[in-house]
Amino acid sequence: MLAPFRGIRYARDRVSGIANVTSPPYDVINDGILDHLRAADPHNVVRLILPGEDAEASQAAGRLLGDWLSAGVLIRDRMPALYLYEQSDTASSWLQRGIIGLVRLGSPESAGILPHENVMPGPVAGRRELMEATRSNLEPIFLIYDGEEAGDSPTETATGILDQVATERAPLLTIITEDGVTHRLWRLSDPEEQAVIAADLAGRRALIADGHHRYAAYLQMQAEMRASDLGAGPWDYGLAFLVDSAAYPPRLGAIHRVLPGLPPERAAELAKAAFTVQELPAGTSLAEAQQLLAAAGREGTAFLLAGGPGFTLLTHPDPVQLAASMPARASVYWRRLDASVLQQLLLGQLWGVADSEHDVLIDHDAANAVRTVSGGAGGTAIISNPVSFADVIEIAANSERVPRKSTSFGPKPRTGLVLRRFGPCNS
Repeated sequence: MLAPFRGIRYARDRVSGIANVTSPPYDVINDGILDHLRAADPHNVVRLILPGEDAEASQAAGRLLGDWLSAGVLIRDRMPALYLYEQSDTASSWLQRGIIGLVRLGSPESAGILPHENVMPGPVAGRRELMEATRSNLEPIFLIYDGEEAGDSPTETATGILDQVATERAPLLTIITEDGVTHRLWRLSDPEEQAVIAADLAGRRALIADGHHRYAAYLQMQAEMRASDLGAGPWDYGLAFLVDSAAYPPRLGAIHRVLPGLPPERAAELAKAAFTVQELPAGTSLAEAQQLLAAAGREGTAFLLAGGPGFTLLTHPDPVQLAASMPARASVYWRRLDASVLQQLLLGQLWGVADSEHDVLIDHDAANAVRTVSGGAGGTAIISNPVSFADVIEIAANSERVPRKSTSFGPKPRTGLVLRRFGPCNS
């Protein structure tokens, strides 16, 4: 179920520019990006979504959000609406359109929302605490659904309405962010359009492309409220951005690991027990190394190790050791994922490292992962290839979960364009 809501948006005359107060999703922001966003405008949304790590950080974010609302920096739309959100990049010739609204929460069977990735308890608790302190959904989760089974005419589908609106109406706002991406937002307040969109989406299943920890936090908060006998309420809905994957196929990027406590020489030596290990020629650049990684990945599982003076390529895992490292009930799709091989064979069996948020760090940017281990901090970076979209769909349909932080769907929605403040579920 998809429901409209009264969106919270920045007042243009109270900030230096809407582009200056928005940000990427919280979990792809490293320290350098964080400092840059904070300097862009004192009201950048990053001050809410990443308020700090001390015990009072979430409460401070709640007070700051209240101050911005009281001062008119943030304003609430008068009428409940759905929001058409478009991202485009003319240089790369891609475009993505979707709907921002409230989705009903529940089990995969009742709500039709399918997780495909495992989560860690720490980040889930942190997102839930922030949500409770701010009484808000500060950024939407990213859902994709297959809209290929269309209605009798394009105007009877959500995608058809979005395309028509984007073609015929002026947007509510247009911004261009520093990465060259154009973001446009429309408010869909017509009840008839909302009804057609909701009817088209009713009964469909949606895959969580990005936001597993936030969605788990949604469900935790809902369970807490119900355990307190508070009944139905705004905690039964969560903010989401839904995209028709048939009309706008998602792009999958790789997510990489950093092991601070494992020297690269030791990592490569231990890997020889089950992998073909090849040191790349001195002077090989990261871009060249990733091209070799991609080529090797077309033949099977492959990883790139970094942290010393050069790069090391791992290929052709031993099939006997690989099979022995896998959970007995795992499907063939799960077993052949690079992320599964990394977690079960490389980390667990060969390196003896438990996959935890403290011992295995995550980075969406390969160059930043390499810089982390090459800048004096030490450790080993593991650079991976992207996961196959087809494998993700098969795994989700089989009610399995890939290892945490295995998939990076894009383009991700920009944070700060529309927020949701708790109130009656349709307000």
